[in-house]
Amino acid sequence: MKALLDMETEQVEALSHICKRDGISRAEAIRRAIDYYAAHTLQAGSIDEHFGHFRGKPIDALGYVDSLRNDW
Repeated sequence: MKALLDMETEQVEALSHICKRDGISRAEAIRRAIDYYAAHTLQAGSIDEHFGHFRGKPIDALGYVDSLRNDW
């Protein structure tokens, strides 16, 4: 897929610096940035991992939420 990007001057300069330093194309740098961003922000599994965490534990949910709010 091809994409057209509007970038600020500082972003273009940073991209050029990264590409020169790493010896890669702009397209490769952008692909790597997207891969990095996706790996660090798309944590779809985290909801499934923690769903039902308090199941079977004698915890009053409302009281627990209130205690968290009191910490603020």
